Amino acid sequence: MKKIYVIVALCGFVGAFSMCNKSGAFPEEGYDDRLSGGSFTTLDASTQAMKQAIDGMTDRQQKVHTIGDGTFDQVFVAAPAPHFGGLGPIFNNLACINCHRNDGGGFPSTGSSNSGLLFRISIPGMDEHGGPLAAPGFGLQVQDQALLGTSPEASPAISYSDLPVSYPDGARVTLRQPAYSLQNPYIALPGGYLLSPRLAPRLVGMGLLENIPESTILSYVDAGDQNGDGITGKANYVYDSYTKKMEIGRFGLKANTPTLLMQVATAYQQDMGVTSYAQPEESAYGQSQMNSIIKGDTGDELVDSLLNYVTFYVQTLAVPARRDVLDSINKRGAVLFNQVNCSGCHRPTMQTGVNEAINLSSQRIHPYTDLLVHDMGDGLADNRPDYLATGKEWRTTPLWGLGLLARTNGGTPYFLHDGRARTIEEAILWHDGEAARSKQQFMQLSQADRTALLQFLNSL
Repeated sequence: MKKIYVIVALCGFVGAFSMCNKSGAFPEEGYDDRLSGGSFTTLDASTQAMKQAIDGMTDRQQKVHTIGDGTFDQVFVAAPAPHFGGLGPIFNNLACINCHRNDGGGFPSTGSSNSGLLFRISIPGMDEHGGPLAAPGFGLQVQDQALLGTSPEASPAISYSDLPVSYPDGARVTLRQPAYSLQNPYIALPGGYLLSPRLAPRLVGMGLLENIPESTILSYVDAGDQNGDGITGKANYVYDSYTKKMEIGRFGLKANTPTLLMQVATAYQQDMGVTSYAQPEESAYGQSQMNSIIKGDTGDELVDSLLNYVTFYVQTLAVPARRDVLDSINKRGAVLFNQVNCSGCHRPTMQTGVNEAINLSSQRIHPYTDLLVHDMGDGLADNRPDYLATGKEWRTTPLWGLGLLARTNGGTPYFLHDGRARTIEEAILWHDGEAARSKQQFMQLSQADRTALLQFLNSL
């Protein structure tokens, strides 16, 4: 079978979990640390670990999930076409799965179907809703591929330089310092443009995160750093062009998207040039080479049902279980994770709200995020504001599934917003700003304790 579901997590808890393939609140003694997604956890730890469905769906829901899965993997082509037409005229990739390999993360490369890295662009200032101001002729995202007869907007280029870091005990690590530029633009780039690389994230558990109450997210804000740990955080509020409302941001590397519907619809529109009822305007609208496109008169290229099915598919992806939770080194690493206050942002435990439509209600989950944006310092800054998120602020990345990323990616994993970090250790060493104190405490640990903390993170 393609999908593997969690029925029980621990033999000692068979009585507590034998009937738990439906959602519901569990007694405190019934929880197991391995259940990262509550009762919607999968024990699959293979290359397909991030493609598993949640348990407890009806027959119809399982069918919708399966159709959404197939559409997520589907390659789109240029119109006219009997099926899955509408690609372009400018785009970044041909299919969702090309950026999210096995529903995991992307690769920090450009100009190919294996790329999972894209570039947001804007100019200084804000639009009417407080969001980034579109760059004239380029919009809000650089599309580096195009159909025959159309020019790509530009070709992003990446170069790396070595940045050595030394621990107090003499150990050394070499980080990669990226530099980005745009080459061969189809028209002159606007002066002072702002460029931000964004690596495709893994997709597990996003439906659960969508179901976290807004009040829970806001409760993590520590304005003025009242507890003195150097961490404040804030929620990003963004404009939903479908509901025409300002809503709390949950998704995207700067928490700049409010719902999974808009996350999926915008990815189709911007990454593939495929329009839908939620994003009906071509990404190329307004360009000099696209004068034939009429605003609001292009027709939806992804039918309503398929957009809804892909959204449902992403909402109903299960979370891989934690592994080796009884290992003594992993247990030591978990203690150190809290001791150096990584948990100040990467909060281990949340409780979902109510979602009767998908049965994701009342789940105790372990995503290791607070869904807030935090100042991460100059080293990680893109200097491009995105609604309330400044050029130094990024959303706290959920850590569940972290240790399986190399397996699902088929090789080297990549971390941080642009994939510059090749290991979890490198990612930690890039932390600064609100995370500076935690990074320094990590660096002060002994080699054995650093190894234990990293091994714990690899167990997630």
